[in-house]
Amino acid sequence: MHPGLFPGAEPFRHRGSTTGVLLCHGFTGCPQSLRPWAEHLAGRGLTVSLPLLPGHGTRWQDMRHTGWQDWYATAERELRELTRECERVFVCGLSMGGALALRLAARHGDDVTGVVVVNPALTFPRWQGHALRVLRHVVPSTRGLISDIAKPGPREAGYSRVSLHGAWALRELLARVRAELPRVTQPLLVAHSRVDHVVPPSDSALLLGSVSSEDVTERLLEESYHVATLDHDAERIFQETDAFITRLTAGTTSPPVSHPATRKTARDGT
Repeated sequence: MHPGLFPGAEPFRHRGSTTGVLLCHGFTGCPQSLRPWAEHLAGRGLTVSLPLLPGHGTRWQDMRHTGWQDWYATAERELRELTRECERVFVCGLSMGGALALRLAARHGDDVTGVVVVNPALTFPRWQGHALRVLRHVVPSTRGLISDIAKPGPREAGYSRVSLHGAWALRELLARVRAELPRVTQPLLVAHSRVDHVVPPSDSALLLGSVSSEDVTERLLEESYHVATLDHDAERIFQETDAFITRLTAGTTSPPVSHPATRKTARDGT
């Protein structure tokens, strides 16, 4: 393993049943933020893959040499590997990892059985985006925001600085994902925090209003901030993922609660 990796930044892989789960971490983060989620699913006997995205887990300067195409290619490679090993594959992600999971679902159709996203990132501040077009060639980085966690104690391993080239790449990725959301038809579980200092809650509302999925479950996380997979609601996320996967692999196609809208939804806390 690369000696410059953060502790916990190592990829995680577990071979289990014929049901596979791919987990994607967020922008400037690393597998450490999703490791408890991955280990929980592995403990349930599933085949699990949690890769380290290029340019992450080392030093922020390394992001200058990677782009969204590299991050997506890594996720796509892992999906292909899982589809060779497993009968069913679920894609999951936190923040930008949620965007990657949604793009995989949009572009790989029947290869993806279901999607689970936590505080998915879909938008980029407009004025900052316009400024980045020029600033990224002049200013190398800006202050980052990591460890947005309400629970005392846990810390997220990530960059305290953000490469502006990396931020531009993120902007480009999110624009593409937004355009592809109507192609997402798989069952979807969306968990989002009421208070999030990194991604606006309106991103989850945008997601719910844009996908073509008929089986949609929404969970509101009352006790956590952005990195909810390390926060007070982490265990709830793990259990909800268990229930979602179990329901779909058992052959049940209807969600637990019906909604009067044309799309079948199950919501809580709203």
